[in-house]
Amino acid sequence: MTGKPAGTIRIVAGKWRGRKLAVPDGDATRPTGERQRKALFDILGHGRFAPGGISCLTGASVLDAFAGTGALGLEALSRGAVRCVFVENSAPARRTLEANIRSLGAGPETRALAMDSARPTAPPLAPFAPATLVFLDPPYRSGLAATALAEFAARGWLVPGAVCVVELAQDETFAAPAGFAAVDTRDYGKTRFAFFVRET
Repeated sequence: MTGKPAGTIRIVAGKWRGRKLAVPDGDATRPTGERQRKALFDILGHGRFAPGGISCLTGASVLDAFAGTGALGLEALSRGAVRCVFVENSAPARRTLEANIRSLGAGPETRALAMDSARPTAPPLAPFAPATLVFLDPPYRSGLAATALAEFAARGWLVPGAVCVVELAQDETFAAPAGFAAVDTRDYGKTRFAFFVRET
């Protein structure tokens, strides 16, 4: 991560295509870049991971953990997901996330929780969870994604068959906890996306 001034990024596609999302200043929040998000959502939208070749974005209940600005969950909502729970422990990042939700008018479709994704304490929020699609974008090389996946699964936040995407540094290794099957890995510049499915 490198320091950056406050600024904006954009929703790449869908009903909010081109709409701007705020980004807080400093280097504590690292939103997924637009090119990486486009590549990721192209994969998710092509139906590889869902039964019958249907996009796993259509009608999805999303969990965006380590949410930061909310770029991943909001992109999913723009492209056909119906609801999203954002989990973010940092107060400055959460304020930016909530501002982005308001700017898009996405309040009815979302919930933003002040909670540590590696130690979730709240129960799933029906009908927002359990989730069918999960994004985990912890600080690179923190080792927190595996812990978060295991904790969310143990507390009933994920449906069997949920598609889980972990964002990592390109040179970072990752081992999913028991109960998750690895299905793909893709590298885009300095970013690596690891795809898993929660086994039944």
